[in-house]
Amino acid sequence: MDTIPFAMLHIGDAQTTLRFGADGDAAATTLTLDVGAQATARAHFRHNPPSALEMENAIAAAEDVVMPVLRRLPPGLALHTRDAAVHALAQLAGVPEGARMVLPIGALEDCFNELAAWIQGRPASQSQLPQDNAFSATLLILRELMHHLGFVSIFWMDAEA
Repeated sequence: MDTIPFAMLHIGDAQTTLRFGADGDAAATTLTLDVGAQATARAHFRHNPPSALEMENAIAAAEDVVMPVLRRLPPGLALHTRDAAVHALAQLAGVPEGARMVLPIGALEDCFNELAAWIQGRPASQSQLPQDNAFSATLLILRELMHHLGFVSIFWMDAEA
């Protein structure tokens, strides 16, 4: 029987976990990354929205944590999550609602570009994104993780699914 390689992502307040292996694999590997939504917001964002410099510093810090993970991942993983913030991002990106939603990296980049426009002065009223620094940090962490680890999409799954 073939197994399907997976990676399950959880972006927590203080840390991010990435569990990977094969479907039904009791010996799956779990990596704990020292980057989380609330911790990143507290450490790097002094303004709401964050300034461009604050965002650049947060990006650099996230990259420093994410980049070493690349050499530990096996090829062919599909990225999954049950995180509510990723569900919200998928909704904001126009992904059809369902028990399983696919957020492609291009749509995630569109959300990040919307955040960048807000940072650069676009009125908050013209953005659909939550005006919360922890949400901005989650978007940043997910973007850096997907971009640097080579994931082209993330599958959000309802906890009941």
